[in-house]
Amino acid sequence: MDFKQIQELIKLINKSNIGEVTIEEKGFKITVKQKEEHIQQVIAAPFQPNQSAPIYSAPAVSASGGVSSTAANGKSKQAEPAPDNLITIKSPMIGTFYRSSAPDKPSFVNVGDETEPGKVVCIIEAMKLFNEIESEVKGKIVKVLVEDASPVEFDQPLFLVDPS
Repeated sequence: MDFKQIQELIKLINKSNIGEVTIEEKGFKITVKQKEEHIQQVIAAPFQPNQSAPIYSAPAVSASGGVSSTAANGKSKQAEPAPDNLITIKSPMIGTFYRSSAPDKPSFVNVGDETEPGKVVCIIEAMKLFNEIESEVKGKIVKVLVEDASPVEFDQPLFLVDPS
């Protein structure tokens, strides 16, 4: 199979509803997969733990067996719960989070920017594919929860949006 045939195959698959095709001939194998649609998950109300049950946090112990200074003085670095009126934009996949399309380009959104459904808020790189993540809500970006070029997990909060 030559390069022109591969290009034609890719064009045909892009125009069709075929998700994936694999062709084998004479010791040569090629698999072409259709780019998946972007999926964005938004949760309207953040999780609130049961207020009646006390929460116990064991002190952190270092490798030397001592209690860490943050646990000893009662200050532990825990994520603050989002206020009730904020919407969380979460990662739809595992990958690397990028705030802009290139290092020398401006961020898609910054704190204080307005966003609306369909507006790109970030890119997540997964398996050498750059997936544009679009907002599904209208509102103002209140907080960016992830550092640029850092790994993210599925369903990890990325942004807090004030819908008012």
